[in-house]
Amino acid sequence: MTTSPRPLFSVRTGLAPAPEHDGPFDGVPDHLLAPLQQWVKGVLGDRRPRGEEQAISICLQLRIPPSRSHHGEALYAKPLAQAAGARLLDVVDKLLQAETAHDYEINQLGRILDDAGSAYRINEAADGLEERVTPAVRDAVLHTIAEAAGAPAAGSAADHLAAAWRAAYGRNPDPVRAYSEAVKAVESAAHAVVQTNHPKATLGSMLGELKTARHKFAAVIPDPDGDPLAPVEAMMRALWKGQTSRHGAKDATVPETPETARAGVHLAATLVQWFLSGAVTRTP
Repeated sequence: MTTSPRPLFSVRTGLAPAPEHDGPFDGVPDHLLAPLQQWVKGVLGDRRPRGEEQAISICLQLRIPPSRSHHGEALYAKPLAQAAGARLLDVVDKLLQAETAHDYEINQLGRILDDAGSAYRINEAADGLEERVTPAVRDAVLHTIAEAAGAPAAGSAADHLAAAWRAAYGRNPDPVRAYSEAVKAVESAAHAVVQTNHPKATLGSMLGELKTARHKFAAVIPDPDGDPLAPVEAMMRALWKGQTSRHGAKDATVPETPETARAGVHLAATLVQWFLSGAVTRTP
């Protein structure tokens, strides 16, 4: 059972109005800067033999020049711990990716981000940052990925949906890839139901199959108009038609926006779950 955060004492007693904006905060707001810098400094501290070696690698990857000691020695951990803004988030993301931090330090980082109302959280694999979403929504998608991974008939739906999630919500989002992977996830999950004998089936060809051979399919959601396939067909068509970057033409290609990509990922997760669970089936 979850509970709503308790209002501040000053708000509860009427001494101050509720803040207009109290998160999630994008970037690194002032109240998060020092704790995040201290976390980086602790992870790359002198007690860790590989700390400076790891710092050199991250500085090279992020194109951050080293600081210099009084004797002219190159120092690599120091500029990482002094980073700010988006650069600091990149540093944290790289440290997680490199598996440099201990479990207790990862837990500490999670608490820092939670307490600060950050727009970012540690991803499920603890190897990077991702944008924060409602836990129930996130868990539903992750559950679908796990189910797809255990269903041979779903093909590579789990891999595609996981890739779509990372591309939509990771620290370095790629909306075009996220949407493309979402489409592939649905194609993989629906293939065994809609066009088993079509080795090059696409979401577009599956929509054609549903249209011309409607009597071969069934869906569990009743429809008052007598067409139970209408909901799944509408969602598949929306996902297919919404991919603006799929083909080139004489007009400029329009890449998917982050908002479009995320909506596409959640739509794909629903469709994958429907085909996995038997909500849409092929009749004998």
